[in-house]
Amino acid sequence: MTSTAPQHDGQRRNILFLLTDQHRVDTLGCYGNTRISTPALDRLAATGTRFDRWYTPTAICTPARASLLTGQAPFRHRLLANYERNVGYLEDLREGQFTFAQALQEEGYRTGLVGKWHVGTNKTAADYGFEGPTLPGWHNPVDSPDYLAYLAQNGYPPYEIHDRIRGVLPNGSPGNLLAARLNQPEEATFEYYLAERAIAMLRDYAEGRRSEGTPFFLGLHYFGPHLPYLLPDEYFDMYDPSQIELPASVQEDFLGKPPVQRNYSKHWTFDTIPIETSRKLIAVYWGYVTLIDRQLGRVLDALDELGLSDDTAVFFSSDHGEFTGAHRLHDKGPAMYEDIYRTAGIIRVPGMPPGQVSDEFVTLTDATATILALAGADTRPALDSRNLLPLVGGEDVDWQQDVLCEFHGHHFPYPQRMLRDRRYKLVVNPESVNELYDLEADPDELHNRYEHPEFEEIRARMMHRLYTALVERGDNFYHWMTSMYDVGGVRYDPSMSGLDESSYPVR
Repeated sequence: MTSTAPQHDGQRRNILFLLTDQHRVDTLGCYGNTRISTPALDRLAATGTRFDRWYTPTAICTPARASLLTGQAPFRHRLLANYERNVGYLEDLREGQFTFAQALQEEGYRTGLVGKWHVGTNKTAADYGFEGPTLPGWHNPVDSPDYLAYLAQNGYPPYEIHDRIRGVLPNGSPGNLLAARLNQPEEATFEYYLAERAIAMLRDYAEGRRSEGTPFFLGLHYFGPHLPYLLPDEYFDMYDPSQIELPASVQEDFLGKPPVQRNYSKHWTFDTIPIETSRKLIAVYWGYVTLIDRQLGRVLDALDELGLSDDTAVFFSSDHGEFTGAHRLHDKGPAMYEDIYRTAGIIRVPGMPPGQVSDEFVTLTDATATILALAGADTRPALDSRNLLPLVGGEDVDWQQDVLCEFHGHHFPYPQRMLRDRRYKLVVNPESVNELYDLEADPDELHNRYEHPEFEEIRARMMHRLYTALVERGDNFYHWMTSMYDVGGVRYDPSMSGLDESSYPVR
C-alpha cells in the first residue's frame, strides 16, 4: 500500500530521524520495561505514536539501512549483506537507485547524517548528498579524524578499554568481544560526541529555516547498543545483574529447529560463559541503552531550545534487535525470532494526536514513504513502503494484517522468508526444517509446531499466504515454494524453459 498524498497541512516539515543499532524493544520504558531509565524516548512516545508491531525488513545492518534509504525490500535493492562478512553479494547500491535523500533534495531540503552509515563499501553518505562527518564501519570508529579532533579540542582522554568479557570459540580461541569497561568520561564517549555534532547541525539548520525557509532532514544514527558494549563505569555498573531476569528462551534446546541455530550459539560462545556473566552482559546492555537515551534527550532538548519542535517530525527506530542471550545467542543471524525482528518504532508529527499506540503491522521500510509524504514528495518510487501518516493521524485505515520479512545470509548465504500474523509465525528455511510458532501459547518461540498435525490447516493457510505475497512482490524465492509445497496451482512453467505448452491453472 503506497500513497502519493502530501502531509496533511501542506507544509514541508523538518525531519529528525533517530536510529539505533541492534536495539531490543523490551529495553524501553514506553514498551513496558519498568526498571530501565529511558526518559527521552518515553517522552517522545508520550507526545507521538508508538507502534507495537514495528518490524525490521531484515535483521542485519546494511540491508535494513538500505531499505530505509530506498523504501524497497532487500531482494529488490539487492544490498543483501554487511560488507564485513560479505558472501558475494553487491556491496553498493546500483547506479540510478532511488533514495529518499535525492527526492528530498529535489524538494529543496538540506539533508544531513551524523553517525552510522553502513550502506556500502565505496559510496559514503556524502555520495548521496548527506552533510556531516564521514564515519565508516559497523561500530564506533574511534580512530575517525573528526572524533580525534573532538577529543583533542576538549582535552578528553583517548579510547581505551579494560575488563573485557568474552567466551571461548569451538576451536578453542578467544571469542568475540562482548563487553568491556571504557576508560573515558561520558563527555568523551562516541555517543556524546555524536549528540554534539547533531546539535551543531541543528543550530545551522535552524538558522537556514528561519532566514531562508529551508527545510531539513537530519539523521542521527547511533552505532550502539550493538555489541561489544563499551561503557564508562557509571553505565557499566548502572544496573544490578542480580536483578536481571534472563530471557525465558535461555532454555532453548534447539530440538526440532534448524541446526544452524545451534552452530550460531557455539559461534557466540554462550555455553562457555557463566550464567552470572550472562546477567552482567544484559545489565551492561541496559546501561548502553540508557547512555544513548541521555544523548537523544540532549538532542531533543536542543530541538525545543531552537524553536524547532513545532515544525519538525521526529522518528525513532532501530535497524534490528539483539539476542543478548535469548535462544542462547548473541548478536543476530539466521534465526527469525521476535528478539531481532520486532523493534521499537515511534513517530511524532506536530499537530497530530499525542500518546497514541498503534498495533498495526509496519516495518522500518514504511518510514521511507512517510518521510517522502512529510516533504510533499512522490512516494511511489518507494515501492515496498507505506505512508504511516494516516496511522499517526489517528485515522481509521484498512491495513494489512501480517508482515513479511526476509534474510539472505551473514557469514554465509542463508535465505529465509518469514510471515508473521497476529498469532502465528511461519519461517521457510529451504536447506533445513521450516518453523511455525504459536505466539499466543508460546511467546518465547521455543516450540516449533510446523510438523504437528493439529497445525496442518494453519500451516497450509500461512504457506499459501506467504507464497502469494512473494509472487505479488516479485521475490523469486517463491520459485522454490512452487516446487516444494502445496501452494496451489501456478500461472507459469516452473521449469522456466519456455518449452512446455501445458497450462498451469491456479486452484
